[in-house]
Amino acid sequence: MIKFADVAKGDLLPEQTFPIRRVDLVKYAGASGDFNPIHWNERFAQSVGLPDVIAHGMFTMAEAVRVVTDWCGDPGMVVEYQVRFTKPVVVPDGVDEESGARLTVTGKVSAVNEDGTVRVDLVATSGGEKVLGLARAVVRLP
Repeated sequence: MIKFADVAKGDLLPEQTFPIRRVDLVKYAGASGDFNPIHWNERFAQSVGLPDVIAHGMFTMAEAVRVVTDWCGDPGMVVEYQVRFTKPVVVPDGVDEESGARLTVTGKVSAVNEDGTVRVDLVATSGGEKVLGLARAVVRLP
C-alpha cells in the first residue's frame, strides 16, 4: 500500500488497459438495472445515430478509477471522484478474446495536499479518442 509520504506531484500511476466486450455490458446491465438497448442491440444503437453499441457511462467511469484503486491499494481511500463524459466507448461485436473495445487509462498525481489527500488526474481513451474529460480522483493516503 502506498503511503502519503512516498507520493510527489508529477508521479505517474501505472497505465492500464481494460478490455470491454458485449458480455461485460450485459453483465453490467443486469447488475445496474440499466437495460437501455444502446448498450446491447447494434441495430437499435445505430437507429438512434450511434456507430454501434456503446458501454454504459458508469461502467466506463468505474473501469477508469481502477487505475487509482489499484495504485493506492484500497478503494475506500477514494474520497472524491468525478468525470465528464466526452465520447462514448464503442463496443463492436465478436466472439473471441480480442473482440470488443479497449479502455486505456493513465494517471498522474497533480496535487499533494497538506490535509493528507492526493489528487490524481486521469486520461481515458478508447479507439484513439479521449472518452472522459476532467477525470480526477482525490485519495486520502495513510
